[in-house]
Amino acid sequence: MSRLHLVYTFILLCSGFSFSQGSLKQVVSFADEQYKKGDYYYAASYYKKALELDSNSVELLWKMAETQRAYKDYVQAENYYAKVYARDTELKYPLSILQLALMQKQNGDYSKAFETMKQAKKRFSDEKSEYPYKKANQEVEAIAWAIKNYSDTAKPMQRLPLTVNSYDAEFGHTIRDGRLIFSSLRADSVKEPNQEVYGKSYKTHIYASRIEGDGFTKNEAVKDLMNRQLSSGNGSFSLDGKRFYFSNCEDEGFNYRCKIMVANYEDGRWSSIDSLRGGINALGRNTTMPYVSKLNGQEVLFFASDRDGTKGGLDIWYSNFKDGRLDKITNVGIVNSIENEITPWFDTIQQRLYFSSSWHYGFGGQDVFYSPFKDGKFGSVVNAGMPINSPANDNYFFIHRDSVFVSTNRIGSYYSKNPTCCSDIFAYFPPKKPIEIAKVEVKEDVKVEVKKKEETEYQKEIKRRLPVDLYFRNDEPDASSYAVTTKQNYMGTYNLYVERYDLYKREVVKGLSPELGTKKQQDLDVFFKNDVDKGAKDLLMLTEMIKKELEAGSTVTLRVKGFASPVAKTDYNVNLTRRRISSLINFYNEYGNGELKKYIDGTDPNGGRLKFTFIPFGEYAANKISDDVKDQSNSVYSREAGLERKIQIENISFDKDEKEFPLICANPVFIGGTVKKGTIVSGKLSINNITTEKVKLNISCENPNLKIVSYKKDMEGFGKSDITFSLNTNNLEGMNKLILKLNVEGFEIPLELFVTVEVK
Repeated sequence: MSRLHLVYTFILLCSGFSFSQGSLKQVVSFADEQYKKGDYYYAASYYKKALELDSNSVELLWKMAETQRAYKDYVQAENYYAKVYARDTELKYPLSILQLALMQKQNGDYSKAFETMKQAKKRFSDEKSEYPYKKANQEVEAIAWAIKNYSDTAKPMQRLPLTVNSYDAEFGHTIRDGRLIFSSLRADSVKEPNQEVYGKSYKTHIYASRIEGDGFTKNEAVKDLMNRQLSSGNGSFSLDGKRFYFSNCEDEGFNYRCKIMVANYEDGRWSSIDSLRGGINALGRNTTMPYVSKLNGQEVLFFASDRDGTKGGLDIWYSNFKDGRLDKITNVGIVNSIENEITPWFDTIQQRLYFSSSWHYGFGGQDVFYSPFKDGKFGSVVNAGMPINSPANDNYFFIHRDSVFVSTNRIGSYYSKNPTCCSDIFAYFPPKKPIEIAKVEVKEDVKVEVKKKEETEYQKEIKRRLPVDLYFRNDEPDASSYAVTTKQNYMGTYNLYVERYDLYKREVVKGLSPELGTKKQQDLDVFFKNDVDKGAKDLLMLTEMIKKELEAGSTVTLRVKGFASPVAKTDYNVNLTRRRISSLINFYNEYGNGELKKYIDGTDPNGGRLKFTFIPFGEYAANKISDDVKDQSNSVYSREAGLERKIQIENISFDKDEKEFPLICANPVFIGGTVKKGTIVSGKLSINNITTEKVKLNISCENPNLKIVSYKKDMEGFGKSDITFSLNTNNLEGMNKLILKLNVEGFEIPLELFVTVEVK
């Protein structure tokens, strides 16, 4: 855990410390010292000065890469690891390729990370018993899993306000007596407006924020538990609420050495603090992150420790309470790995042990996982999925009633300099249930008509402007990528398209007669003006109208459809359309210097929300045009090809009290490929319930050749269901797109999934 944004006035600077070549060793030595202390931001600033003096030093590049990784600046860390890997001809830093791949993963660039990690696995293949090979081998499979399971449609979790979070780091623990109990790494003083720390006393302590209505009051330090010489955190109450277990930690360059403490709790006050007995705090070991729950009918204490018997790093352990004392200490076993497993939390309702780990198949550095407990045993590890997890570090998962909390340094956290420097507490709050209307006795022959909320004239005007078609250059954004998201903004891609209008007009005439070439160019002129340019203008106009609805407190949902020309492989085109839709979401996030982002995040006090649903049709909805990569005049540069390279805002819905649609599907298209007539194609599509509420599901398909084999008609909160099916191709020919409609009780519009197959 890094010390963040420390700003000191150093004697070296005051004495006119110069950065000549002769002082390079002094600069590096000073940077090394700050790194050892955990002052990563300050260490990086001096490594940067050293690199200005010696930009070719691979050693300095390595130190800078390691520092940026410790500071959690994954973008900069990736940049410097790449430089080390490229310049390290003597292989002094063999781990550079492994760390490069891990940083690419934490930046969400899974396709690039996958290729780099395969190279790392090959590099370390001669030492298969050593950690680098084991890690690379594990991550090749983990990244492949992430590519398959990543979803950019999952509803984002809500960042808690600045009454809880800060520009430093916060970690949520529990809720008791109407107060959120959490810990925060912060200094003794901050300055406005960017909350940059300038004090030297920088510790983790426990804080509390009272929950009032839908908000949180300004937090206050729990002074009863504060020891200014030590850091404290990780709070959990006993089942009777009379004891409070937490960690006290000594700083070792911001690698903590902790032991578990216990305090009495009564009437909101803590007292009688003492070290935990029963051999839990093994001498010379790190013992931390206590959580009290019930297992097999007994009160138990879960905790993380590197005590003897640990597989590697920190393992999850538990100990039973017997006659008020802790008894046998047990390693959880199956969940633990050669790396860290931390922040245990046990769900007594679903009988699941939740924890975070950097080893199991995940989306980022640390993901949240769970292990089901059944028949006295913990089962195989399951990733908790998105949006709980992200490419960053996600931990301290817990549930309170129907709300889910997680601590994470994902993009969207508060920060001063580095967007992923600091963890904040995020939450998922279920939609408010509508107020029940008292039952009214209705006499016979009296009809009761319930009127649906009517759209306003303004909302009707918005819908009259639909659909809005937005066009892209061939294979853009991010050409030759299998990623499903992009960092590009739609208006940026449009401007690049405009710059290449002349190129398209030159290329479209190649191989054509003068007469046909002239016609093709005229067609393009009309297309650019009446379609591409018009789409961009319509988007800007529509967005201004949507903005007014959001300011009025409405929930506005955009339904977006994707298309693509059939030049590339079909599965590639599905991902391409998702990148294009991602660029539209980026446009809304960045519109007007980010003025709509609060509606996308769901943090605006007026309740306004901006949501997106999409269908990545790929080429399945595209008209038949040339798919010959050699015939680029038609397949790339023609008006016909350009018309297919688009996304479409096809519908907009409005509701001030919208109930969230509960289902998502990370991969909504099953690609059956090319098969012979009569082949039986079997497959499955997976869906997730992203709400805490149970839902009833019914699936229909208009094509009688597609039969549903199995699915869960009742899905539990946060549950998953595999929809298995069988397709008889006897009566099919050519390219076929079959639609599965997932109808959820209480919702009018179904979720649509697609099965494609080409029959020859």
